[in-house]
Amino acid sequence: MTLYMAAVTVDLVLLTIRQSALQVLLIRRGIEPFLGQWALPGGFVHDDEDLDAAAARELREETGVDPSTGHFEQLSTYGTPGRDPRGRVVTVAYLALVPDLPAPTAGSDAAGAEWRPFDDATGLAFDHDRILADGIERARAKLEYTPLATAFCPPEFTVADLRDVYETVWRTRLDPRNFHRKVTGAEGFVEPTGHSVTRDRGRPAQLYRRGPATLLHPPLLRP
Repeated sequence: MTLYMAAVTVDLVLLTIRQSALQVLLIRRGIEPFLGQWALPGGFVHDDEDLDAAAARELREETGVDPSTGHFEQLSTYGTPGRDPRGRVVTVAYLALVPDLPAPTAGSDAAGAEWRPFDDATGLAFDHDRILADGIERARAKLEYTPLATAFCPPEFTVADLRDVYETVWRTRLDPRNFHRKVTGAEGFVEPTGHSVTRDRGRPAQLYRRGPATLLHPPLLRP
């Protein structure tokens, strides 16, 4: 039996909500292959490096973003032959959900870095269109049965803020009263902070923080 060596890379689907839109962090490649083309942040795993550590390092080097800011999880593995013109390369993709962050700073082998609405993020290098689509669907699905929507929020938020997250990620309108009932009725989803906020001359709105639950019961199903 002949053994073939394959290189291993990591790629990151980093999502946030900015300007009322779900946006993804992209880098403009500064080297071949796909010089000048937009791509997901990522790169090769070092011989002495764990996968999670490699993903965190690449994110810092290429964009200046700290992955500890929000939720960070492994998404999937991609190894279709020919996906990388440099040879046999298998990539492990990660999904990160973060609150709104400052504009990223390009570094390492990235010629540029910026947040882009995910609808505009097409024609990416390698097979990153597929990886991004998988990341978007994972995020949408996890909002149904986990409290990860709070990863897009500041430490204290209103139920209306949380509803905005769901509406933006799911791309649908939700009934405010029904949503409030479901969120506050899901055990351990959110906890009141005892504080309130008044916006746009409206009535004071109660502030919440993420509760201890890891799964939502009952789940918040997509319309």
